[in-house]
Amino acid sequence: MFRASKRHMLLQDIRFGLRTALKNKGVTAVAVVCLAMGVGLNTMMFSVTDGILIQPLPYRSPDGLVLLHTTQKDSGVRQGFLSWLDLQDWKERARAFSALAGVQYRSFTISDGGDSDRYAGAAIGHELFPMLGISPQLGRVFGAADDRQGAEPVVLISDDMWRRCYNADPSIVGRAIQVNSRPHTVIGVMPPRFKFPQSQYVWLPLAEFAVSQQRGARGLVVFARLRDGVTLEQARGEADTIAANLAAAYPSTNEGWGAYVRPIRDWAIPKDVRLIVLTMMGSVTMVLLIACFNVANVMLARASARSREMSIRTALGASRGQILAQLLTESVMVALFSVPLGLACAWGGLRLLDMSIPPDQIPYFIHWSVDLRTLAYAIGVAALTGIVFGLAPAVQASRTDLQEAMKEGGRGTAGGRAWLRNALVVAEVALSLLLLIGASLFVRSFLNLRGARTGFDTAPLMTMRFYMPNEQYATDEAKTQRVADILRRVEALPGVQAVFASNFIPLGNGGGWSPILIDGRSFEKGREPGIEYIGLSPHMLQTLGLQVVRGRDLTDSEGMTRSQVAVINQTMAQKFWPNDDPLGRRIKLLDMQEAWFTIVGIVPDYSHGQRDDDLTTAPCAYIAYPFMATANSGLTIRVAGDPATINAPAREAIRTADPTLAVFQAATMAEVRKRGFWQYFIFGWMFSMFGGVALLLAAIGVYGVLSYSVAQRTQEIGVRVALGASRRNVLSLVVGQGVRLAIVGVVLGAAGSFFVTPVVRTQLIQVSPTDPASFVGVSIFLIAIAFLASYIPARRATAVDPLVALRVE
Repeated sequence: MFRASKRHMLLQDIRFGLRTALKNKGVTAVAVVCLAMGVGLNTMMFSVTDGILIQPLPYRSPDGLVLLHTTQKDSGVRQGFLSWLDLQDWKERARAFSALAGVQYRSFTISDGGDSDRYAGAAIGHELFPMLGISPQLGRVFGAADDRQGAEPVVLISDDMWRRCYNADPSIVGRAIQVNSRPHTVIGVMPPRFKFPQSQYVWLPLAEFAVSQQRGARGLVVFARLRDGVTLEQARGEADTIAANLAAAYPSTNEGWGAYVRPIRDWAIPKDVRLIVLTMMGSVTMVLLIACFNVANVMLARASARSREMSIRTALGASRGQILAQLLTESVMVALFSVPLGLACAWGGLRLLDMSIPPDQIPYFIHWSVDLRTLAYAIGVAALTGIVFGLAPAVQASRTDLQEAMKEGGRGTAGGRAWLRNALVVAEVALSLLLLIGASLFVRSFLNLRGARTGFDTAPLMTMRFYMPNEQYATDEAKTQRVADILRRVEALPGVQAVFASNFIPLGNGGGWSPILIDGRSFEKGREPGIEYIGLSPHMLQTLGLQVVRGRDLTDSEGMTRSQVAVINQTMAQKFWPNDDPLGRRIKLLDMQEAWFTIVGIVPDYSHGQRDDDLTTAPCAYIAYPFMATANSGLTIRVAGDPATINAPAREAIRTADPTLAVFQAATMAEVRKRGFWQYFIFGWMFSMFGGVALLLAAIGVYGVLSYSVAQRTQEIGVRVALGASRRNVLSLVVGQGVRLAIVGVVLGAAGSFFVTPVVRTQLIQVSPTDPASFVGVSIFLIAIAFLASYIPARRATAVDPLVALRVE
């Protein structure tokens, strides 16, 4: 009976709440729209946060998976890699791990009866996929017999490649396909979406690539699984011991090298990613709070208007608890009305986010969607929001003084709530300022990065890469001859002004790094200074539109032969010869073990990578292409007119030279540059969206409070006008109230921002987290918006007729 009575009362409250909502369509619509914006943004960011931070990694017992790194204090290496020989020693000595597997990031040319194409892939140890607990959907994974020198060549392919290139043909298992121009038997197709480590499509056994490497060639990412019962600290202790033993056994390559073990989640979701996601989640929570404050103000106003209704209910025997329950039910219902619109906003926001991210830039194990978890979150946050914004009005209404409310025209209760409504508006403005300052900082970071000097004009440049298989191009001479042939063909194309080949693409990274010796100077062994070095063909300066600073460039003959000359950038000249002339000096690259290179010229600094902000480049030496003739080489082409028009002709020229060459990553230099800072574009537009919604809600809040204030003060304004107050006086009265609230909110928001924004310092580019321009500019802008939001109610106040206002109701 008691439960039935409770259920009946709840249903009665819901029916009455529906009638009240439909009766007050305007108030309900405003509340639903405001909440939908807050709930929608929160739902969108929950889906992103869930996909990145909450959902477990798609591996068996992921908490037991770790990465094994090398460290070296002297060179600042904290998360380095292992060599193949070191990995074999670790497998023999380690007791804290049940399995260890090396991974080497690579790309592979796939040519199976059609045009060759290049795919991101990895060479992996046979222990890897069983350690992760991943089984293929077709066939099998690598075994120990596959992962040894001289084994029959085999390959695993992703579900994506299987469907894209082979039409999901189940007979692919057992078929031979061409990988780097060599037949490999497909032994398995991995599960849908699987692209370990991040966005890989092809996997080959590691031994094929790493078994011949030297102990000092540290290029393997090593994954491991902790034995049952072994803690992370115990594994780190054993790792320190093994690293020390290897340093003693192999001092020439391992002295000074330590080891570090970290959980796989720290690798999968780096600290800066977690920081950005949590910052964005905090931002949308602020937007939801602003929406709550807005709707709470609306409900406070409506509670004042319903004070007589509440008094009648009390007089008829309704308890305070029943009134409170009724009003909270109404609030929760209004909040739930916002869920469908909020889900639509979340879905649209996620689609925009997906379209803004370049392909394969997000690891395969991260994904987001509007699913059942998201729906449950939206409903839960909406219900909680309804309780939050409905609590204060409900408590106020349940405390209504019976006699005061029953008086004809009594307004004391409304006036008593003015301080609460004003406080809510101040809080809205403060939170809006915090979000707008954050948006300003990220937008300025994006603009700073996009506008940073590269040192050359990107507009006329086209770039692409091509791959020369080692089977056909086993020697540096063979690679050099093919590159020379390709350069001749591309240079002859109509519209091409200059072109050079290299093992790197400007703004796209590449090249190498090596410690050096400088003729006439001595350095302690192991503490030699390091520089970048790049092998390239002639005409780099002509292609980039640069001039030699001093000396000369490499000649056509020097650039395509093993001539022991080099040109260096200005940074290198200033670092090593600040008061001397570097021309004629000699350097030796220790990693190459070549003879000495004589410096013949100094060239301007220009950006090699995307984060070389304002040319903060490293010391760099440019040497002849044959010294670094790599299978994966790039072309940079200067074009008269639109550089994209040379894409097809250049591809055809390369394939005419050799049809087996895979041409890939073709993009204009402007596209390469844009691809490098897409994250900052997303940060900027997302924070701008959050700030824009917050600004709109804050403006609505100021307008709503002042509109209600004008309605409540009609008699007071009428008296002022009757006593001689001018239109300007009335405008100043109302606008001044709104601006004062905004100023208080701005002061509080600026103080909060000063302590909050330094959290994202590492994500900002050439802008301080306490940047005065952002703080002052956003504050003035927000006060101006508050002024405009105050002006409309103020204009209405000037139209008050004193006779009507003073008439007794």
